Amino acid sequence: MLEIQEREGAVTFFVRVQPRASKDEIAGEMGGALKVRLQAPPVDDRANEALVEFLAQLLKTPRTAVRILSGERSRTKRIEIRGVTRQQIFALLVQDA
Repeated sequence: MLEIQEREGAVTFFVRVQPRASKDEIAGEMGGALKVRLQAPPVDDRANEALVEFLAQLLKTPRTAVRILSGERSRTKRIEIRGVTRQQIFALLVQDA
């Protein structure tokens, strides 16, 4: 089950990134994290930038509202998004399932 913490107008959760995928997409849940496939390679922060852009577009929020709190050099990252709710994050799983 995806673990999402909500407080002070922001949500935090873990994302498991699969770089160099055939397309950008949500691929469900994996070990308590949202699994995201990205076309970008894990070179020169391109996958991190693509992740921030992808999540911002999906949630219709500014890029500045999306931050990588930890895991910048790992496939598992802790993400914070301001101005969204837990329900919006869970809706991503339902819509792409």
